[in-house]
Amino acid sequence: MTVSHQFDSVIIREYDVRGTVGKNLHPEDALALGKAFGTMVLRAGGKRIMVGFDGRTHSPGLESALVEGLVSTGAQVERIGLGPTPMLYFSTYHASADAGIMVTGSHNAPDQNGFKMLLAKHLPGGGPVYGDAIKGLAVIAAKGDFAIGAGSVHQIDVREAYLERLLKDFHGTKPLKVVWDNGNGAAGEILERLVKKLPGEHILLYADIDGRFPNHHPDPTVPANLVDLQEAVAKHGADFGVAFDGDADRIGAVDGQGRILAGDQLVAVYATEVLKEHPGATIIADVKASQVLFNHIKACGGKPLMWKTGHSLIKVKMAETKAPLAGEMSGHIFFADKWYGFDDAIYCAIRLMALVDSSGKSLAEWRDTLPQMVNTPEVRFDVDEARKFKAVDEIKARLLDSKAVLDDMDGVRVSTADGWWLLRASNTQAVLVARAEARDESGLARLKALLVDQLKAVGINPPAF
Repeated sequence: MTVSHQFDSVIIREYDVRGTVGKNLHPEDALALGKAFGTMVLRAGGKRIMVGFDGRTHSPGLESALVEGLVSTGAQVERIGLGPTPMLYFSTYHASADAGIMVTGSHNAPDQNGFKMLLAKHLPGGGPVYGDAIKGLAVIAAKGDFAIGAGSVHQIDVREAYLERLLKDFHGTKPLKVVWDNGNGAAGEILERLVKKLPGEHILLYADIDGRFPNHHPDPTVPANLVDLQEAVAKHGADFGVAFDGDADRIGAVDGQGRILAGDQLVAVYATEVLKEHPGATIIADVKASQVLFNHIKACGGKPLMWKTGHSLIKVKMAETKAPLAGEMSGHIFFADKWYGFDDAIYCAIRLMALVDSSGKSLAEWRDTLPQMVNTPEVRFDVDEARKFKAVDEIKARLLDSKAVLDDMDGVRVSTADGWWLLRASNTQAVLVARAEARDESGLARLKALLVDQLKAVGINPPAF
């Protein structure tokens, strides 16, 4: 008899399935998701599904339950084991598989976990599984409408193939000194093997994989999480340093002077080179990105496109516009130039090394080529899951009434004579995200005051920024 399953609505997210283990995410959910996802793949005409997991303490157990569910549908499952999310993405291309699913909590707290999914491009609806497709999985589970069959499961090793592919586009010879901060994330073993194959000197921080993240939280968008990297760059006199989130699909970087390069600054640096190979191409960035980036893309002969935040949404827009490069403030950066169009922070680090090597300019010099605006970092502050979207909608209504100049594609991005400010609800965490950018400090202060007033007007305690 087929048994239905009801997911807690909180874990059905826009880009993935994600929750707190033991609270709203359990092995039973992983089992049901395996059944639902296997069913989706089979009904789309596929069968082979790659599965990987990150270094969190509960990931192996969730992966086992997931695989059990997949096999029960008749799917052919190939397990790649522990590693970064981009290695799972790569494995689907390398093995010409029909789908992939990764057990990962990404950059979230140690007690959280989840699942990122994709369908191969040769299947209907191919690409990242997000939005209505994820809701569709919940409907399949709620109805107990699962495919039933005798599947199979095999263990495969794609690590060496992944390393070879990472290195394929790197032809640097200069002995750069680079610090790599793994943050105890899932990329540790891959990084240890990778740096042995690269020229120069490489210093690894926290390469051991530990899902408790005992040294610092693996989220490179938070400046406090980059302090150890900055100190190591200074101590070793490194050319630059890179950091990764828990599953290594997001990158952070600091130059040789210890200055942080935000995600939009990295995209600007990459765009300068990519547009030489793809003149006139579309380059995509999310609504949190600096106006400097969009202006820079245009100045380099490209077509800047502002789009919604979210790795799945960006990937789909890239495919639609045939953009060779896209990126987010969060450090998700996507190369379709020489790569596959998915976000791989390790590959991004390789491309950064190659750019510095071939250009003869240090990363600090690259950073100094960009106009320096006055802006806040990406400020994330806790707001109840049930409240965050409603608060943004209420502020949007107030702004429309006041005839403010705004873009409401993803939250609200409000332009004034001073610059702009943004407020949006995160699709992955119970937080609101704010950012502001101006030409000078006084303008930034005015923008922040406007944002604070709007938050207070809807009963939200504003962040200290």
